[in-house]
Amino acid sequence: MAAILYNADKGGNEIDHLYLLEDNGKTTDLTPGENEKASFFKWSEDKKSMFYTSNVRDPKYFDVYKMTIGEWKPTLFYENQSGLNVGEISADEKTLAVSKTITTSEHQLFLVNRETGVQTELSLPDQKGRYEISGISKDSKYAYYLTDGGKEFTYLVQYDMASGERKVVYETSWDVMYSFLSKNETYRVIAINEDGKNNVIMQEVASGRKIDFPVIPDGDITSLSISDSEKLVRLSVGTSKAPNNIYLYNLESKELKKLTESLNKEINPDDLVAAQVVRFKSFDGLEIPAIYYKPLQSTADQKVPAMVFVHGGPGGQSRTGYFALIQYMVNHGYAVLAVNNRGSSGYGKTFYKMDDRNHGDKDLKDCIAGKNWLAAQEYIDGERIGIIGGSYGGYMTMAAMTFTPDEFKVGVNLFGVTNWIRTLKSIPPFWESFRDALYTEMGDPYSEDSVRLYNISPLFHADQVKNPVMVLQGANDPRVLQIESDEIVDAIRKNNIQVEYVVFPDEGHGFVKKENEIKGYGDILKFLDTHLKAPIKN
Repeated sequence: MAAILYNADKGGNEIDHLYLLEDNGKTTDLTPGENEKASFFKWSEDKKSMFYTSNVRDPKYFDVYKMTIGEWKPTLFYENQSGLNVGEISADEKTLAVSKTITTSEHQLFLVNRETGVQTELSLPDQKGRYEISGISKDSKYAYYLTDGGKEFTYLVQYDMASGERKVVYETSWDVMYSFLSKNETYRVIAINEDGKNNVIMQEVASGRKIDFPVIPDGDITSLSISDSEKLVRLSVGTSKAPNNIYLYNLESKELKKLTESLNKEINPDDLVAAQVVRFKSFDGLEIPAIYYKPLQSTADQKVPAMVFVHGGPGGQSRTGYFALIQYMVNHGYAVLAVNNRGSSGYGKTFYKMDDRNHGDKDLKDCIAGKNWLAAQEYIDGERIGIIGGSYGGYMTMAAMTFTPDEFKVGVNLFGVTNWIRTLKSIPPFWESFRDALYTEMGDPYSEDSVRLYNISPLFHADQVKNPVMVLQGANDPRVLQIESDEIVDAIRKNNIQVEYVVFPDEGHGFVKKENEIKGYGDILKFLDTHLKAPIKN
């Protein structure tokens, strides 16, 4: 029997189930609990079973279940009683790697022996930081983990499970994003977050020899996998001007074959813009990295409007890969500066922690500094600059329009937080393991922190908004409830300020359905053309 296993939620509610699609077209829900959230974890070593996580026992905690292929009946494999995050299961199924989230920048990492119950801590109390499992060797002799403990950037460590000896496997002046070994551990893959772009290294474990792939112009290897035979490599390669395409590389013949062509055939890639990494000084002299897109038609004689784009998070990062919304705006004559304000990941842990308990202040000032950088470019109409973002970026948009109402001519808020007190009190139960960390970074809404959270929430200061705003919201969003957008829209309209509001009844926290994405982006362009577009100056 041929079949496909897949995860899906309903309308963006993030209550994912595991489904089995058989070759006869029959679909079976393997995790049918009404409020059960389940995710595929990995296949067993013999490929006869699968592991998955589920909160069916307790909505707050994710246990690990094992299910035999063909029988499809779950067996509890690991009961999670303390909100830990399961990161890996050894090939012999005797050891689990689990982590505890302390803050958004600090974790504890443990190995759990399923036979004895003994729990060994891999994280070092005197070197606090991020700790994330990065695999367990097939013979269960070594555990590999990523950490920035004691250092500025994340590096890869090998841990001897018998002796406790640790050895740094790889480090550089950027964060190591992930690393894994091939099926028979002949090759190691290491991905580095190098200035907003992936630098992927594949090397022979025994010799350290690097495998050189053929050069793909402007190519960014976003992911790769190695076949069990260790003869073929599947590469996902994207550029700032095209979505990911899949390539197949033969390690023996050195042949590279492109398998997909994902860019719409109606789009000429020459009409799109390659991303540039730029830096500018913020109000306090701190250097802020950003990804910049300059419209092809912009000149000193034909000045264009611009948008400051703010990523999600907090703690996300704008990168050089393809983003349809940004290319769409740029193609229609808007310069876009995707700001990686303080608090963004990818630039060291000091930079990452700079906005803790300071959201809507220095991070917003970084965005304003980005606006000033744009205005200084001779081909930008400095009087016509707006701000746009989703989730945390949506919050930053509304914070800008509320707390600095004279800075940006328009704001586009995609499912952004406007009431931090409500959002932090209403996080879903399946975020329990992350709740304390989020409260540590943002503030505890049940404490005196609520005063500061009130002060940084745009909803309570909507009377200060002066310029047009657009809000897009998914009705099923479990992270930023629709009422957040309903209320900010109503509050701004009471002051006779132009607000356009678009609600998608079958979406959650972001676009999943292509038709909704097309409508949403089209509505954004119409809004910008109406309220921001400058006439061409001759």
